[in-house]
Amino acid sequence: MKFPLYFSRKIAFSKDNKNNLSRVIIFIGRLSVALGIIVSLITVSTGFGSKKAIKERLADFSGHVTVKSTRSNSSYNTSVLDNQGLDIKKIKEMPDVQSVQTYATVTGIMRNEHNFAGIIFKGVGKDFDSLRFKKFLVAGNTPQITGTGYNNGVTISQKTANDLHLKLKDSIVTVFSKTDQQPIYRKFEVVGIYKTDIKMIDDQFVIGDISHVRKIQDMKPDEVGGIDIFFKNINDVDRDFPEIEKLIGYKNYAEKATEKFPQITDWISIFDTNIALIIIIMLIVVVINIIMVLLILIIERTNSIGLLKTLGASNGQIRATFINYTLIIMIPGLLCGNLIGLSLILIQKFFGVIKLNPENYYVSTVPVDLNPIAIISISAGILLVSGLALIIPSYLISKISPVKAIKYN
Repeated sequence: MKFPLYFSRKIAFSKDNKNNLSRVIIFIGRLSVALGIIVSLITVSTGFGSKKAIKERLADFSGHVTVKSTRSNSSYNTSVLDNQGLDIKKIKEMPDVQSVQTYATVTGIMRNEHNFAGIIFKGVGKDFDSLRFKKFLVAGNTPQITGTGYNNGVTISQKTANDLHLKLKDSIVTVFSKTDQQPIYRKFEVVGIYKTDIKMIDDQFVIGDISHVRKIQDMKPDEVGGIDIFFKNINDVDRDFPEIEKLIGYKNYAEKATEKFPQITDWISIFDTNIALIIIIMLIVVVINIIMVLLILIIERTNSIGLLKTLGASNGQIRATFINYTLIIMIPGLLCGNLIGLSLILIQKFFGVIKLNPENYYVSTVPVDLNPIAIISISAGILLVSGLALIIPSYLISKISPVKAIKYN
């Protein structure tokens, strides 16, 4: 074993540390490291967790990628999807694609004696992924679409249900307007109530039979307004998006889930800045405290430094000894910080202790993401940066004269 590492371990585990100033200094150093780890872990896990949860909610409701006609533009009344150049079969055969569903939308107004609500009626077919949607249901189910006739069942949001005082099996009249034509009235039965916690979705969307939209929009029985594409892994979207664009034809366009709601995308992007800022602040605090620990330990062990120099130890060996000593002191702080931080994260993950207002944060509880790489990187990063930061202050050792050091008291 090399001398600096051997000697640093000897003084680190020496019983002398328990009865002098070192005990207090070591405690402060370890406490700062533990707090830095805890705050960093919570920041990273909740930041990444929030980004992931919001993106997944958007994608699970309306597809990771949506294909629409260019004639639809930003209108909620979808135009018929152009079949020229559109190859749905090849899209389904892509390795990363899990499912594809068709839909068409039209705007309308739900009303009763209590209130009224402007809605976007999203008509879905028999290929609707009801299992994926199930996570949003708070009561009932989604309409069972058979592809024949008209299903008058609808699934509405909890907000719409509250505004119109609706519950399962209640009937509700919806008015659809067409240019230069009389309004079209439809009577639906509430078969399900959902909640995504995303205000822009919960305020507007109603899930129903695509046959109603086709009738209202004068579409043919086999025509659709768009397709929702779901991926096995949300991280594959960016990689496969260019390939999807090649398979949809020139008169249609593809749109990622996050691009539909730019205000949410802008809000999510703030997480990266906040995460980086908090980690940098905590790293600075930890480094300052560790440098303070090193300097005080050098001053306290001036006699030992002088003795080591007298015995022939070089300045480099002594500096390495004290740097190793300080890093060894940090290890219990790292372990305690990880233990406490991970415990708090797991409690939140499984019990959802901390709640949020979904109108402001798009989720009702603080989501967390346990990423092993991020957890290891935080601990390794703090150790590495602290070790590098200790190099410059350790040069104080070279200024210590052996003769004066031995006389130092």
